[in-house]
Amino acid sequence: MTIDLEALYIDLHRHPELSFQETRTAGIAAQHLRDLGLDVEEGVGITGVVGLLANGEGPTVWLRADMDALPVEEQTGLPYASTATGVDPSGTTVPVMHACGHDMHVTAMIGAVEQLVATRDEWSGTVVVLIQPAEEYGAGARAMLDAGILVRYPKPDVVLGQHVTPLPAGIIGVRSGTQMAASDGLTVTLHGRGGHGSRPHTTIDPVVMAAATVMRLQTITSREVNPQEVAVVTVGSIHAGLKNNIIPTEAKLELSLRYPNDEMRDKVLASVERIVRAEAAASGAEREPEIRTDHTLPPTINDVDATARVTAALQRALGEQSVIDPGMFTGSEDVSWFARDSGAPLVFWFWGGFDPVRFAEAIAGGTADADVPTNHSPFYAPEIHPTIEVGVTAMTTAAREFLA
Repeated sequence: MTIDLEALYIDLHRHPELSFQETRTAGIAAQHLRDLGLDVEEGVGITGVVGLLANGEGPTVWLRADMDALPVEEQTGLPYASTATGVDPSGTTVPVMHACGHDMHVTAMIGAVEQLVATRDEWSGTVVVLIQPAEEYGAGARAMLDAGILVRYPKPDVVLGQHVTPLPAGIIGVRSGTQMAASDGLTVTLHGRGGHGSRPHTTIDPVVMAAATVMRLQTITSREVNPQEVAVVTVGSIHAGLKNNIIPTEAKLELSLRYPNDEMRDKVLASVERIVRAEAAASGAEREPEIRTDHTLPPTINDVDATARVTAALQRALGEQSVIDPGMFTGSEDVSWFARDSGAPLVFWFWGGFDPVRFAEAIAGGTADADVPTNHSPFYAPEIHPTIEVGVTAMTTAAREFLA
C-alpha cells in the first residue's frame, strides 16, 4: 500500500518535538521503515533511528534526515499549524514548531525509501537510513556515532543528505566544496557586583557590561574581517536580572559564530575572547568572564567527484534548469560528522519549498527579505506540493546514482 506522504507530513508538522525528545516522531518513522521491510533499531543516540536495507552486493549508501523541531511559536496560520509545547533543557515550557522543515525531511526520506524498496530489482547494494535527532543542538549526529553505528552497521561509501529551504519549489541547490559554514555556540558569563538599582555607584553593572560587549562584538565582522571573506557573529540571547530595581550579579550572552574555514574560526574566536575580556576590564569587573563552548560544528564540505555525479543525476531527473549553485550558506549542519568519522565522501544539497510565483514576485519587487520566510521563522512552512515529490525524487535519484 502506498504511504500517504501528505498525511504523514501534516501529522509530523502538527506534533513537533524538541531535540532529544523526538520519541513520537522516531516511533512513526521507525514503524514506516519496518512496514517497508527494513531492519530497524530505535534509541540510537538517545532518540535516533537506524534502518538497514540490504539488497545484494554493491556499495553502501547512508541516507540522513533530521527530525527535531525548535522552540518557536508558529504564526503561519495554516490549518495544521502546531500548537504544541515542550520543556527545554532549562526546565522552561516553550512553544514548539517545525520552523526548520525537519518534518519535510523525514517525510521525503520515508518516500525515498518507499521508492527504493519498490525498485529493488533495479539496483544492488546496502542502504542505511539515519533518522537523526538533535540537529538543532548540533549534537545528534555525534550522539549516533558515539553509540557505535560505524561498528554495528556497514560503513558508507557515500553519505547523502538534503535540506528544504526558501528556494522556489522544484529547484535544487548544490555545489562542490564548502556548502555550509562551520559554527561554534558560546555562552559568555559576565560577572559584576549586584546591588540596589537606586545606588548604581556601589555596583559593577553586568547589564551595562553586556550591552557594551554586544555592540563591540559587532565590529568583528565589520572592522576585522576582510569584506571579501565571510564570517558571522550573532548574539542570540541575553539574560540578566529579575527585577527593575535590582542590579544583578551577572549577565549571560549566547553567541552563534559562523565561518568557512579553520583560519577564520581561529581569528573570530580570538577576537571574541579579546573583546569580552577587555569590556569586562573596562567595566571594572572583579572577576574574569567565563567563555564556554557549547557546540562546535565543522564546515559542510561536499566531495567534488561525488557532487558532480549527484548534480548530473539530478539534472537528468529534474531538468538542467532546476539544479543551481546556491553559493555557500552561512548556516551550519552536523551531517558532516557522519562523513568525517567514516572517511566517506559527502553530498548535501538544498531543495526549494516556497511557492515559485510568490518567490518571483518578491524578487521582482525587492521584498524577498520580508515576504519569503526563512528557516527558523515563525512564518516558515514549505508548500506541501511539489516539495514532497521533489524531495523524494532528489533523495532517490542521488541514492540510485551510487547503488550498483
